[in-house]
Amino acid sequence: MGTPSDMKLIDENGRRLDGRGDEELRPIRITTDVLQRADGSVLMEWGGNKIMVAVYGPREAYPKHTQDIEKAVIKARYNMAAFSVDERKRPGPDRRSTEISKVISEALSAAVMVEKFPRTQIDVFIEVLQADAGTRIASLTAASVAIAAAGIPMRDMVVGCAVGKVEGRIVLDLSKDEDNFGQADVPMAVLSKGKEVVLLQMDGDLTMEEFDMATSMVLNASERIAEIQRNALVEKYKGENYPEIEGSEE
Repeated sequence: MGTPSDMKLIDENGRRLDGRGDEELRPIRITTDVLQRADGSVLMEWGGNKIMVAVYGPREAYPKHTQDIEKAVIKARYNMAAFSVDERKRPGPDRRSTEISKVISEALSAAVMVEKFPRTQIDVFIEVLQADAGTRIASLTAASVAIAAAGIPMRDMVVGCAVGKVEGRIVLDLSKDEDNFGQADVPMAVLSKGKEVVLLQMDGDLTMEEFDMATSMVLNASERIAEIQRNALVEKYKGENYPEIEGSEE
């Protein structure tokens, strides 16, 4: 493993260490219905990330003092398994997982029609089985699919990607080394149709021009990732006894 002072993240041909161009995504695969007892479930594989999401609800919020009389409360729980990283992680919640759980809950609340289910809660359990940079964005993107797979009404899907600065260049979908040793990391998520930003964080520094470029990259990438989300949901219902809708195929 290199260090920040001696690791080169861009090779002599101007390519990233994994051979990708500046705006190339790592391979993404989304599989639904991987858990029988969950109302909705997803296995997300994004680069080296492997993330399981299970959704339960809407169900009566408990304890009762947590209920909202006007809407459902989304409770996301993000956790990294002890074996998900190279150096074994201490089991259980920590400050980072608590913070990520909170921002994921808030982002999903902007997409779900929570007003249709007063006094209830929707539980979203996220387990990172293998971590390889960008887990919060991959988890949020997967959770959106799992909620849709559970049949919970949504205004839109949440989709996101991380972008950052590496050796002075703005690059999309940071790898583990780019995340660790790059100059900036910007996780960003939007509602796929309206492009309303529901999550935006930044670690490092970018100029306004660099930030504008980074935002444009994420918005473009979100369209590609949203298509993968849609395809995963279409695959879920293939073979089911639903009437065909004329003109649904493109």
